[in-house]
Amino acid sequence: MGWLVSLLGSSVGKKWMMAVTGFAFLGFLAAHFAGNLTVFGGREAFNGYAQKLQSLGPILHLFRAGLIACALVHITTGLLLFLENRRARPVGYQVAASAGGRTLSSRTMPYTGLLILAFVVFHLFHFTFVPPAPLTIFDRVAAAFRRPELAALYTAMMVVVALHVRHGFWSAFQTIGAHHPKYMPWIFALSLAAAFATAIGFGSLPILVAALV
Repeated sequence: MGWLVSLLGSSVGKKWMMAVTGFAFLGFLAAHFAGNLTVFGGREAFNGYAQKLQSLGPILHLFRAGLIACALVHITTGLLLFLENRRARPVGYQVAASAGGRTLSSRTMPYTGLLILAFVVFHLFHFTFVPPAPLTIFDRVAAAFRRPELAALYTAMMVVVALHVRHGFWSAFQTIGAHHPKYMPWIFALSLAAAFATAIGFGSLPILVAALV
């Protein structure tokens, strides 16, 4: 166990924890987006999806606990790496110019991460941790996105998430050892595709929902 504690306490171990939890969040984003698409099936389809989730009971609670644990690990290790980088030379998720260089997404990773954390808390208290009401989840979503300021906020935040995903996706693969001239161009392209899918897929939902209801 000593080697494990030593590894997780090192910069390399922290980067691995960031990569693993980052992949977990990418999987969650993909599943969350697939679920959100049911909103275009109308009130019954989206409410049915929400009811199926709630019917999972303990499994849903376990899944949420796992996400919270991943978030705590990701945030804590991210802050520790950020502080280490400030005290020493730039390391961590910064890369050589030939492999992508310093980009807007790489330079703003700590700040987009904090913005995403604040947004997730707002999102949960806005849609999830709310007292029972006559309105269904579809009605709450539709009512929220009919408000221009909320639709604009959600759309703008998806751009922030996309920036975080763009560099996080690429750097996570680099961390696990995929840094090879043969593979990195493909991974770089996939990171851009993931960022665009996040920005357009999630960012367009408030606009489309507001237009459909």
